[in-house]
Amino acid sequence: MTPALSRPARWGVLTTAILALLFDGVELGLMPVASLSVSKSLLGSAYTPTLGGDWFARFTAALMLGAAVGGIVLGGLGDRVGRTRALGVSVLFYSVFAGLGALVETQGQMLLLRFLVGLGVGGVWPNAVALAAECWPDKSRPLVAGLMGAALNGGILLLSQVVRIWTLTPDSWRWLFQWGALPAVLGLAALTVVPESPLWRNRRVTASHGGGNDLSKRLPVFWTLFTPPLLQTTLVGILIGSIPLVGAWSASKWMIPWADAVAGGAAPGYKASAQGYWALGAVLGSFCGAQIAQALGRRRAYAWMSLASAALTGFLFVGTRPLAPGFLPTVFAQGFVATLFFGWLPLYLPELFPTEVRAAGSGIAYNVGRFVTAAGVLAAGGLFVALGGSYPRIGAVCGLVYLLGVIAIRWAPDTTGTDLDAPRTSTPANP
Repeated sequence: MTPALSRPARWGVLTTAILALLFDGVELGLMPVASLSVSKSLLGSAYTPTLGGDWFARFTAALMLGAAVGGIVLGGLGDRVGRTRALGVSVLFYSVFAGLGALVETQGQMLLLRFLVGLGVGGVWPNAVALAAECWPDKSRPLVAGLMGAALNGGILLLSQVVRIWTLTPDSWRWLFQWGALPAVLGLAALTVVPESPLWRNRRVTASHGGGNDLSKRLPVFWTLFTPPLLQTTLVGILIGSIPLVGAWSASKWMIPWADAVAGGAAPGYKASAQGYWALGAVLGSFCGAQIAQALGRRRAYAWMSLASAALTGFLFVGTRPLAPGFLPTVFAQGFVATLFFGWLPLYLPELFPTEVRAAGSGIAYNVGRFVTAAGVLAAGGLFVALGGSYPRIGAVCGLVYLLGVIAIRWAPDTTGTDLDAPRTSTPANP
């Protein structure tokens, strides 16, 4: 039995993980509210609404691509050198490169920095999730997973309230990127004072003495995860991790620039209100996702989330529009339902993988979806232009991706009751 951390140490770990994910959410929500102001400022007279939408897709794709690479590389680093060290490096990545965004002079420079920010954004998730899951008892993991899912979307909510008070314009947006550098302090704390996962430490000590079954020693982490006996586990994780990410970024995120395009002239703060409603729903949804998974079972919960997300996303873009009385309540409802996945995933993915490759496995399962998302967002950008710059059409069409979740979950095992400390090398069997 692996020795447990003291209660204060566990709370220190959880607080660090939550704050890292909170600021992760700030970075994820930054360009949806800042993109049009940035593009108007940097493009000048060349700016058009369609071009602004196209650049929004490019910025999003760059962030997703960086997050995919960061999740895989920095997730693997967490299995090699420790969860806290990799978490600290990840936070420093997104903080430093976000701060440099205040200095850009061209769209190309911003595009590169969004990719580099994405490296840190992607690295935080698997290391924070693995660290917190391994430091808390199994009975607490649904609550811990819900808190971390809520933290990510809490960052988006926090950002929406900041920009609602201090409105972004083409002449005033650089201050927001300067603020993005502040979490560097948290990154330094993770590197120096936050306690390491005792489960990870114990497995590394055992492996160093020639004991245990350290998969990460037998083969490089990537090949370990993509060869038997873990190949099936990894492919299942990638499939179910990709669908909510693609849906969120190729469909849901169009509502913010849509609100800005429709209402920005008459009500400059409306886009921030829309993001605030969505983020409030998302905070509640991502917390409840893990609790619903615990109550209904992992697979049944995922299937219902998929159906409800497809229905509400379609209604948002077809059944209402910005400034209409029902728009903001529908944004809230869609945010709640479509983010249930992000409380479900921090509970489910760590259960799929053994300790030796848990951060890398969770990172790959979650972040390979961002490669797909980057491609999907770029395709959606082209489709946006082809559809004549229609936000409702692009959002409704891309929202259909959620229906794939009903099919994909049939291949996933139900991991309810899995003991994270128990050695295993293959996908838990279906009940």
